[in-house]
Amino acid sequence: MTEHVWNYKSTSGHLAGTDLTGYKVEATDGGIGKVDKHSDEVDDAYLVVDTGVWIFGKEVLLPASTVVSIDPDERKIFVDRTKGQVKDAPEFHREKHLDDPEYRRELGTYYGLGGPFGGGPMV
Repeated sequence: MTEHVWNYKSTSGHLAGTDLTGYKVEATDGGIGKVDKHSDEVDDAYLVVDTGVWIFGKEVLLPASTVVSIDPDERKIFVDRTKGQVKDAPEFHREKHLDDPEYRRELGTYYGLGGPFGGGPMV
């Protein structure tokens, strides 16, 4: 089954309406920060992660499809990318990119099947 890059996977455990702000985000090889903002809109779901000192205080935008699981008891979100893959994603500036369709296409290609992680486009 192909799932849209801007939607949560059906197996992630995400429940619409859950406030994920403040949840820790764990890559496959360690923590990358905390959720600063998120959306669970259909076809427009994402996490804005404050990386703190890890990437010099920058934020990153992760499409919801990168979420593997959510642990509400531990307040942690697990994503299926390494820290390096997140760090190498197209640079994100909230005021410039959050609502920019071209940036979304670029990021969707990077994280989707058209990027370094798979086959054809999935934007």
